[in-house]
Amino acid sequence: MLRSPGHAPQPIVSRHVAVIGAGAAGLVTARELSREGHSVVVFERGDQVGGTWVYTPNVESDPIGLEPTRTTVHSSLYDSLRTNIPREAMGFRDYPFVPKDDPDRDPRRFPGHREVLMYLQDFTREFRIDELVRFETEVVRVRLVEEEKWKIKSKQRSGKEMGLELDEIFDAVVVCNGHFTEPRVAYIPGINEWPGKQMHSHNYRDPEPFRDKVVVLIGNSVSAFDISWEVAGVAKEIHIAARTVIDGTFGKQPAYDNMWRHPMIKDVCEDGSVNFLDGSIVIADIILHCTGYKYHFPFLETNGIVTVDDNRVGPLYKHIFPPALAPQLSFVGLPWKERMGDVEAFYSSLETFGTPKRYTHCLGDNLVEYNNWLASQCGCPAFEDWRMQMFLVTIKSKLAHLESYREEWEAQHLVLQAYENFIKHTSEQVS
Repeated sequence: MLRSPGHAPQPIVSRHVAVIGAGAAGLVTARELSREGHSVVVFERGDQVGGTWVYTPNVESDPIGLEPTRTTVHSSLYDSLRTNIPREAMGFRDYPFVPKDDPDRDPRRFPGHREVLMYLQDFTREFRIDELVRFETEVVRVRLVEEEKWKIKSKQRSGKEMGLELDEIFDAVVVCNGHFTEPRVAYIPGINEWPGKQMHSHNYRDPEPFRDKVVVLIGNSVSAFDISWEVAGVAKEIHIAARTVIDGTFGKQPAYDNMWRHPMIKDVCEDGSVNFLDGSIVIADIILHCTGYKYHFPFLETNGIVTVDDNRVGPLYKHIFPPALAPQLSFVGLPWKERMGDVEAFYSSLETFGTPKRYTHCLGDNLVEYNNWLASQCGCPAFEDWRMQMFLVTIKSKLAHLESYREEWEAQHLVLQAYENFIKHTSEQVS
């Protein structure tokens, strides 16, 4: 994060730090640690930076993602995916995500995934972060050893040294391995006898496998809606099962001839039927789980200090530091929305309101408060007002125009503020 003008950093002792993952979180973490004078090694199992933004048409050998020995694929991107927040609000503070004057780039306010990857590649080159990254290197084990040190075993995944394992000692470890790789699947009574196919959205790339099929899609997130609209273009029927409805109502969807929304699935039967809680029944060919992901750290050994319980990684202070191991171990990029709260008080509040553990890192409406607190701890300025407003406008637009909000931007003044802020910052840096 950027330091505020006039902020004088305190003298620090240089540490040898391992960063696991070269996605957006890992890249900016590596840059900031390096800026502070630490020796940084970034472990990246892939052959390039970008993490989840590296698209591949390849899918896993088990389409639902339950088989432990399956061939795994890191990316969960589908071919048509676009961002669901404006590019101006996605960029790092001192490296704005602005359109490039290049015919090979995507200038849209809500660009496709390839544009995000290219932005991260630009960021990497600008700050020479690639010099810190060991590509094609998988972290096999991270464990605490004596004197608050961490031993990391890594394995080379390609080249002449493929399979070679290396043990190294680090002063600290930052886990930035993302959370869009290990599928989370809905529990469906009777599924073992059901004769149809199942797939998780992790392995969805395009709608063609669903052509002329009757599809039941489980989910109620942005990706679930994107995928359902695509699949509706080729499927015989598509039935969306969700606990709640964001836009519209249950039943036949007016904009489509072949789409229905239902409450959740009650059970499925060996005759191919899918029974919903409202009593409706369909004979389906495929169940598509757009049901999210599990936090997964198979390499991490903390003697039970840090656990994953129903997708709650904890205990973590501010969703970053396990108190007993801070600051030698930290997690960056866990929250998928933001909220404040010290560990015990926060967990207690979740229990009071009946919030399931799996929503611990889905942090609700206090995004600005949480990020401003993080910024203040690093001596950085607070969230710019235009950026906060841009998030709020986008959320409002999604609720009102779920299918068209990416094209119907009605707050151009916020974009002008973003560019004015960029020009001002650039001028201050030059002077």
